[in-house]
Amino acid sequence: MALSKVDYNSLNVTAAASKALKWNSSANGFETGDVGGSLVLLETQTADDSATLTFTSNIDSTYDEYLFKCINIHPATDNTNFSFQMDTSSNDSYAQTITSTFFNNSHGENDGAGTSVAYESSQDQAQGTAFQRFFVDVGNDNDQNNCGYLHIFNPSSTTFVKHFYGTTVVMNHGDGQYSSHIAGYFNTTTALARVRFKMESGNIGAGVVKMYGVV
Repeated sequence: MALSKVDYNSLNVTAAASKALKWNSSANGFETGDVGGSLVLLETQTADDSATLTFTSNIDSTYDEYLFKCINIHPATDNTNFSFQMDTSSNDSYAQTITSTFFNNSHGENDGAGTSVAYESSQDQAQGTAFQRFFVDVGNDNDQNNCGYLHIFNPSSTTFVKHFYGTTVVMNHGDGQYSSHIAGYFNTTTALARVRFKMESGNIGAGVVKMYGVV
């Protein structure tokens, strides 16, 4: 089978950073543009013995999905929980109504007690207004940290509730590993525009949270 060569300079396309070459809407030529599923970094916040990390801008109707990457979150206090809540653009009480689920896989460094896969009823909410737990039982030894993804869908909708789900990897205070999976929704049809992360006790000693819009 013969191979055809295409001269790049013959394409009617202007190269653009962070853009991809794709078919145009008529499927009869090429253009540069975003590819579905790509991420746009909107904001980065870094904790330094911080009481909270709060995102108060860039959450609007521009994107239908927002992704938060929590990287190397390290608590100032041992055996606490890292959690999140949302609010509207005009409020900052962070007490939206949540219904959620939470299950956890665990395995200790000693390969002994604590090896399990279980639903965690103490970590979920049923029409609760508390901060939703994300990383649980986290440790603050020098080498202990926590990472995870949180997805929030269509927060600007004024028709539907706002779904979320997340996956975390935790080094807990008992020198073991947790892989936790949460999902739920903010039970409101009011647009939400703020996200706050915090520890249930003590400050966020260190760590980074990055917010992306999903194209």
